[in-house]
Amino acid sequence: MEFWIFMVLMNAIVPVTMIGFGSMFLHHIPDEINGVIGYRTRMSTRNKDTWEFAHQYCGKLWVIWGWILLPLSILPMFFVIGQGRDVAGNLGGIIGIVQCVVLLGSIFPTERALRKNFDRNGVRRQ
Repeated sequence: MEFWIFMVLMNAIVPVTMIGFGSMFLHHIPDEINGVIGYRTRMSTRNKDTWEFAHQYCGKLWVIWGWILLPLSILPMFFVIGQGRDVAGNLGGIIGIVQCVVLLGSIFPTERALRKNFDRNGVRRQ
């Protein structure tokens, strides 16, 4: 049972992190473009406007997707209570992989939105 509880907690980390950082990006965008914290891609770091847009857009995605992922990550674990460590571990691993795909998948719509709203030099399109 202890391992099952551990796996439930581990499966909650990615969605909770997405919700937390997404909220931070929405309400407290890092003031300066930096290489340490924030949504950092070639396009998002072009200038202050692209930096703020990328954080707003990605932050919104992360909050929404995090709230969707949270129950989808925890509820399946209730179907494997008492079925052994291997079953709980395998299901937890599969859930973790799906979470990582969703987390990294947020790059694609964010970059698409940046390219739709800004030219290659980071100038906002009319």
